[in-house]
Formats: sequence, structure tokens, C-alpha cells
Amino acid sequence: MARMEITATLTVPDEELQFSYARSGGPGGQNVNKVASKAVLHWPIVANTTLPPEVRDRLRARQANRITAEGELVLQSQRYRDQGRNVEDCLAKLREMILQALHPPKPRKATRPSRGSRERRLAAKRQQSHRKAQRRKGAED
Repeated sequence: MARMEITATLTVPDEELQFSYARSGGPGGQNVNKVASKAVLHWPIVANTTLPPEVRDRLRARQANRITAEGELVLQSQRYRDQGRNVEDCLAKLREMILQALHPPKPRKATRPSRGSRERRLAAKRQQSHRKAQRRKGAED
């Protein structure tokens, strides 16, 4: 049973990864019409059992635009002119996405504006108000 290794302790079984191939766009000469070099990776995240649930949820939230209604993550690569390198590129992209989802986002600490920044903001408002007041009719008085 082959596995795609994410970290020393985390892997994704190759049985869960399904590839399909299509003709790639872009330049390529006469050979481009004969070879399906674009690799498309389909990975049903909902069926995965190796990722911890919180990592899987973070991955689904971060990559929501790449996930189909059936819960399948779809990645594609057509960077290279041969199929094998595009498959490796898809796997590298998936590995990078999972590595990013491993780390929970740092919670934001609520801060308050400093006294100086509040004073500068109010001074700028007074200056703008004065500038506009000078434009009004009757300001010559």
C-alpha cells in the first residue's frame, strides 16, 4: 500500500487519490494535439481517515473554492509538458495545502488605538471640516 507522505507521522493513502488527464493548453508544437499532459487530481476529503478532523475542517474551509458539492478536492497542473511531472506537481500542491492546514491560525488580539493616533485623527477631521467650511457661501464674513 503506497502512501503520499505529508510529515513523518501524517500520510495520505494513494488509493484515495484519483488522477485524470486532459490535453494541456499553451504552446507545445505538433505533439500538443496527441498527448494528454495536463494532470487533474481528485481527492474525496470526506472519505479520508488519516487526517485529524480539525485539520480536515481547516483544509475544507481554506480550499472551499476547490471543493465540489460531493466533497472532492480538485487540483490540476499543466505547468510542465509531460504528464509525470504534472502529477508530481499536483501532489506537491496537495502536500503544501495540507501542511498549511496543520497549523491553526493565530488568534487576533484586540487592541485599542493609542492616545496619539486618536488625537491625530480628530485633528485631521477638524482640519478637513475647517477646509470645507471655508468653501461655503458666507464664509467671507
